[in-house]
Amino acid sequence: MDSWAVVLTVVGAVGSALGFAGAWLQERRSGAAQLSSIQRKLDLVLDHLGLADAAPERAEVVRHLTEGQRVAAVRAYRRQTGASLLEAKQAVDRIAVEREL
Repeated sequence: MDSWAVVLTVVGAVGSALGFAGAWLQERRSGAAQLSSIQRKLDLVLDHLGLADAAPERAEVVRHLTEGQRVAAVRAYRRQTGASLLEAKQAVDRIAVEREL
């Protein structure tokens, strides 16, 4: 086998591996986004039915809000729920309005 054939084989193998890794990562990100969306929708349904639970993540978020640390509240909400930045900010804003903070 000449050197060009070896180089092309290696480049092909590396390209295939990178392609598979990229597809796997994209699928993983998509799954996390779908889960976050489902959680948000379920929270809205529970709120609408008046069955909103006192979620443990809210305690930390409310603590940050009472201390005037809105950014830390958004960060805590994102860490605990996996929500996007926009979803977390909107949720923290809703919590602040509910609690009049």
